[in-house]
Amino acid sequence: MGRVTQRTKVTVVDVSGDRPTSRSRTDTVTVEEPLELRVGGTPLTVTMRTPGHDIELVHGFLLTEGIIRDAADVSLARYCEGAVVSGESGFEENTYNVIDVTLAPGVAQPAAELARNFFTSSSCGVCGKASIEQLRARTQWPVRDDATRWPAAVITAMPERMRSEQRSFDKTGGLHAAGLFGPGGELLAVREDVGRHNAVDKVLGWALLSGRLPATGCVLMVSGRASFELTQKALMGGVPCLAAVSAPSSLAVETASDAGMTLLGFVRGATLNVYSRGDRLRFP
Repeated sequence: MGRVTQRTKVTVVDVSGDRPTSRSRTDTVTVEEPLELRVGGTPLTVTMRTPGHDIELVHGFLLTEGIIRDAADVSLARYCEGAVVSGESGFEENTYNVIDVTLAPGVAQPAAELARNFFTSSSCGVCGKASIEQLRARTQWPVRDDATRWPAAVITAMPERMRSEQRSFDKTGGLHAAGLFGPGGELLAVREDVGRHNAVDKVLGWALLSGRLPATGCVLMVSGRASFELTQKALMGGVPCLAAVSAPSSLAVETASDAGMTLLGFVRGATLNVYSRGDRLRFP
């Protein structure tokens, strides 16, 4: 998919001198487009996302919402042909903004009320939920007993390692990132998206399709804050440690503590804050 960024004209205003000045230039911005997810031909949700790794995105979304539990639960995921009718030609054309998923035989279709409650956006992944309690789905991979321990210095090095792989952010400055690191601190996958929840779904979708779930011993690093939703998604992937460059929310801390997940915030430079299960960190 070549639609991650696009060029646009901007006016740059400078008020540092006695008189404001302005000049025109071309800037690179992040692409944001809707992605409609259908299951068995029935619309389930729409999310605003940055195109790219869409198949991973839908697998990660279905996993973290508890609709599927394994990659084998999906028989087929494909872009819909003729998603819209072109106003210019009058013919159907593929926008690559609609994906239809066929679940494997025996896998239950999503309940009808889910389609009514799901509507996600790039700024809030839980908009439209009937209540926050609906997000407290049980994970099939409890993380409480994960015995992995990580040197604190390995954790603090992760943001820079992830940042070095954020190629689209370098061009736009407008994308969130999520990275999955292995038990030894090795970077397994990085995904970018205009929505932080989509970036996490893409990474977990990659892990699901790669046979890397449960993510035992892994650290999920996110470029922004650690919200309840991201904590829940990490738990649904069996991730024992969620680390964020920014702050966690109160409900993220509560959820991580209840689940026995290690939750780290403000992972910047040589420091980090421990909010839950700090016993998994090693200090030389």
